Amino acid sequence: MKYGSTRGGVKNFTFEQALFTGYASDGGILLPESIPAVPVDTLKSWKDLSFVELAKKIVPYFISEEEIPGADLNDLLDKAYSTFSCPEIAPLARLKDDVTILELFHGKTWAFKDLALSCVGQFINYFCTRSKTHYTIIVGTSGDTGSAAIEAVRGLKWVDIVVLLPRGRTSFVQEKQMTTAIADNVHVYRVDGTSDDIDLIIKPVFMDEDFQKKYHLTSINSINWSRIMVQIVHYFYAFLKMCDDNCSPVEIVVPTGACGNVTSGCIAAKMGLPIRLVCAVTCNDIVSRAVSNGDFSITPEVTPTLAPAMDIQIPYNMERIWYIFSEGDTTLVSNLMKEFEKNGSIKVPEELAKKISDVIVDTFVASDDDVKTTMLKVWKDNSYQVCPHTAIAVAYHLKQRSNSTCPRICIATASVTKFQEAVKIAGVPVQNDDRVIALQNMETKYEDMEKGDDWGKILKNKIVEINA
Repeated sequence: MKYGSTRGGVKNFTFEQALFTGYASDGGILLPESIPAVPVDTLKSWKDLSFVELAKKIVPYFISEEEIPGADLNDLLDKAYSTFSCPEIAPLARLKDDVTILELFHGKTWAFKDLALSCVGQFINYFCTRSKTHYTIIVGTSGDTGSAAIEAVRGLKWVDIVVLLPRGRTSFVQEKQMTTAIADNVHVYRVDGTSDDIDLIIKPVFMDEDFQKKYHLTSINSINWSRIMVQIVHYFYAFLKMCDDNCSPVEIVVPTGACGNVTSGCIAAKMGLPIRLVCAVTCNDIVSRAVSNGDFSITPEVTPTLAPAMDIQIPYNMERIWYIFSEGDTTLVSNLMKEFEKNGSIKVPEELAKKISDVIVDTFVASDDDVKTTMLKVWKDNSYQVCPHTAIAVAYHLKQRSNSTCPRICIATASVTKFQEAVKIAGVPVQNDDRVIALQNMETKYEDMEKGDDWGKILKNKIVEINA
């Protein structure tokens, strides 16, 4: 398996090269040069596999034996998932009104990012230890990615990580998980801006090819292919838990921000998985507009909502989705992105939009009122709590329940424990959690980037300092 950029300027990368690449040198992001197919008979044979067993079937499609021998790869996956609090890794909750939820929050930081990043951390450590090469990981986060990335690499000998979070735009627990992660190789900045502002700081650093190569920079947010790759597993797992013996289609409702998770679902569909995807978003609805009517245009401001990890105006993984459904047309993707980066607005070609809509069959824009109403209803009906992001997916199901033509499952992206502010606002009783109490009393370590500061210069100076 080889990897190339969505814009055509980078080709024939190995998995190891893809793992250590953030944005490609041409400004694009990496994907496999071909997508493997999983025959229906093979899919049926996986029906009773555990989550970890399924990961051991799917991940080798994208990593050759020459790069990571099968026995080593299995050991890395076992080690990654050994940190989860639930043996099932991703259990299902079946509630009233046919609500079925795939719980992806039983990792160290209580969010779905742990499922992929625990593996990515193992891959990075494997290659760094073998080559004895130091890497600096740069991560911009809207909430959950930062803490999961930190936990994936905290304390590793050959890695430093710099995390930039949007100050005042994450939950208390999200920020505390990052600022209390004190280790010599962890560096946290609170930025007086949005998560989109943070992306605009980071991308030029990766585009400076000489600087990037000199300091061995990489990223493990959803820019990084390896995270997209591992997330493919939970789409296969969700499908196999819900499908009938004939492997008829299953609908998966995905709370959506930067579209990394949805991209994994699109690749799973291209591999032959019979799924229909729904993108559920906040009022920051660029993804919904892009999918429903081809309007990929940013609005002047990001509106803070009760689901902060989804408050994004530049969902950079749409570039990957266009590549996937244009059958790898790098010229088309490059032209679309150049126009978007110049004007902040493009119209997705009708033919491409049609192909996307065959897999992403619907979108849903939820208000904060929808979130609060759904969180309260799920609690009253089931004595079960959902986080505000998960509530958006469940809200879609409840509104569309009578229109379902196939089994439907909602992705739970995070534990409700991370969003106690939203729980209070929704009128749901806050449940005491010893882990949160412990966070409140822990020492913190971070630096602030204020408006008016040269954020790019601060970031570059930190990278130089780390590598001195």
